[in-house]
Amino acid sequence: MDEKKKTELRDRLARYVQRYPSNNMAAASLKNISAATISNFLNGKWNLISDDMWRRLESQLVKNEGWQIFSTRAYQDMTTFLQYAQSHSSVMWVAAPAGIGKSTASASYAAMHRNVFRLTCAPDMTRSDFVHELAGQVGVRTNGMSLRQAFNEILRHVVTLELPLLLFDEADKLADSVMYYFISIYNALEDRCGIVFLSTSAIKKRITNGVLRDKKGYDEIESRICRKYIDLTPVSAAEIEQICLLNGLQDGAAISRVKKDVSAFGNDLRRVKQSVNRELEKVKNGMEA
Repeated sequence: MDEKKKTELRDRLARYVQRYPSNNMAAASLKNISAATISNFLNGKWNLISDDMWRRLESQLVKNEGWQIFSTRAYQDMTTFLQYAQSHSSVMWVAAPAGIGKSTASASYAAMHRNVFRLTCAPDMTRSDFVHELAGQVGVRTNGMSLRQAFNEILRHVVTLELPLLLFDEADKLADSVMYYFISIYNALEDRCGIVFLSTSAIKKRITNGVLRDKKGYDEIESRICRKYIDLTPVSAAEIEQICLLNGLQDGAAISRVKKDVSAFGNDLRRVKQSVNRELEKVKNGMEA
C-alpha cells in the first residue's frame, strides 16, 4: 500500500475516532485493532504497522468505494428522523420497503455524528451475539463478564454519553428471545438515549399478530414505539436519473434503459446500482444496446 493510500486511511480513521470519547472506545468498536495501533496510525508511526493491519483497517472503514450516494427524498427524511431521535432521545421504528436506502442513510448518519452506534441484526444472532456486538459498537470491553454483566455495562456506559443514539438495522430479523432486549434497553435508557429500529414493513404484521395473540413482549414493544411505524417516500424516476448522472452515466438512452429496468422492481436502489454499472460497462467497452 503506497503512502497516498495510507494517508487517506489515516484521515478516515481520524474522522471515525472523533465519534468516540476516546481511542480506547473507538478501538473497541473495531475488530482486532487495538487502541495502541490506532495511535500509531494517527501519529504516523507507520513503520510499526504491518501491511495486514493496514488492510484490516481499510476493510472496516472503506465502504461504497466508487459509488456516489444521491440524497433521495427517503434519504433526507431518514436523516431528519435520526436527527430528531438523537436530539430528543426519542424512540421510533422506520418500516419501509427493502432497497429504499434505509441502511445507507443510517450508515452515513452514524459515520458523521458523534455517539451514534449502529448494529446490523441477523436471524441467526443469539442473545450473546447481540450483547457482545452491541458492546463492540458502543466501545465497551466485556472480557470476563457474564452476559447480564456485559449488558448492564453497555447501558451504564451509554447513559454517560451526550445525546447518544442506538440504531438497530434489520431489527425484524431477530428471534423473539433477542428482540426482548429492546424492552430492557428502552426501560433503562428512556429519555436519555435515542433508539431507532429499521426494517421492512413486514414487522407491522409480525408485531400486530403478536399483540392480538397476547404473545410475550409484543404489546410492550409496540407500546414503546407509540404503536406507530414510519414509512419513507418511494424513490422516483427523477431521482433515478439523478443517480445515473451522479455516477457518470450521461447517455439519455442508457438512462432510459435503467429507469425502465428498475421500474419493474419498485425502483429498488440495489437494482439501480446494478443496472447503472451494467450500462457503464457497456460504455466502457464501446458496446451498443
